[in-house]
Amino acid sequence: MTAPAIQIYRWSREEYERMISAGVFHPEVRVELIDGEMLEMTPQGSRHVTAVRLIEDALRAACAQGYDVRVQMPLAIDLDSEPEPDVAVVGGNPRDYRDAHPSTAVLVVEVADSSLSFDRERKKNMYGRNGIPEYWILNLVNGCLEVYRNPSEGFYQSMVVLHSHETVSPLFLHGKDIGISELLP
Repeated sequence: MTAPAIQIYRWSREEYERMISAGVFHPEVRVELIDGEMLEMTPQGSRHVTAVRLIEDALRAACAQGYDVRVQMPLAIDLDSEPEPDVAVVGGNPRDYRDAHPSTAVLVVEVADSSLSFDRERKKNMYGRNGIPEYWILNLVNGCLEVYRNPSEGFYQSMVVLHSHETVSPLFLHGKDIGISELLP
């Protein structure tokens, strides 16, 4: 049996972080490590940027002390992945992560237009497999919020779709509601 002509090299998070530290990538190149693969992130349109800012503002306003709302910053969630979700809420404060990126989050949010299928499949599976308790996709294509919760055995056990006239109550906020219309651009 012959070896395939093309081999895919999978990177570890440690190798990826060394390349980042060494300045291998041009500062304007946006990459993230997903399941050992380095992926270039697509440029952000104005609707995407507006949605990210609206989510950030809503979560910052709702969060109590003891949580840090991070925008497009790395999560070191496993040995082969270091995604940069659009928004992540982590425990603690910014100084807690001076020497290392957070390894988990209480909420991860991706804003999806052209990346919708990728966010629904690869990213959702990665976050579920790593026990992220709540994962949202702000679906700009259909103007709704997809809420995934209760990861078990690597998969989210519940999913609900919420529309602009509804509200969402993030698990970590214990009953504080955020209007979906506040998140949509």
